[in-house]
Amino acid sequence: MAEEKVKDATKYLNVLRSMSGYKPHFEVIGNYRLIDDGVCPEATIMLRANGKEMHEADTGVGPVDALAKVLKKSLKSIFPEIDDVKLIDFSSRIFAPGAGTAAGVEVEILFGNGQEAWKVKSFSENICKASFLALVDGFEYGIYISKKRGGG
Repeated sequence: MAEEKVKDATKYLNVLRSMSGYKPHFEVIGNYRLIDDGVCPEATIMLRANGKEMHEADTGVGPVDALAKVLKKSLKSIFPEIDDVKLIDFSSRIFAPGAGTAAGVEVEILFGNGQEAWKVKSFSENICKASFLALVDGFEYGIYISKKRGGG
């Protein structure tokens, strides 16, 4: 079954992060900025990786697409393997029905690189924040498996 081939990257990253020697491949400096006018959302991010700081902006067809594009754009200069990482599917689930717009949201994103597939989940009261955290984990895992395979 295809579902068995999809790795749970959230669990795997949680285990890695609990180990004293693990260092993430990149660090988000501050937080993302998102301007969503309902037509052409723009995301801005600052990252640090390999001693280099990157400050990028990009647009997308929606806020999650803009966040994904700006993360990928920032990471690509240091981690060219990120170009192979694709978002395959996105879903969200609302917790606390009846809480309306104040309900918590769990986001799940399915990623792939042509050889492997993995999913990440994140939770927040803000769907854009949950999406951003899931995107960060998805790209981190993509870089991790590429390095593990010897791809850089």
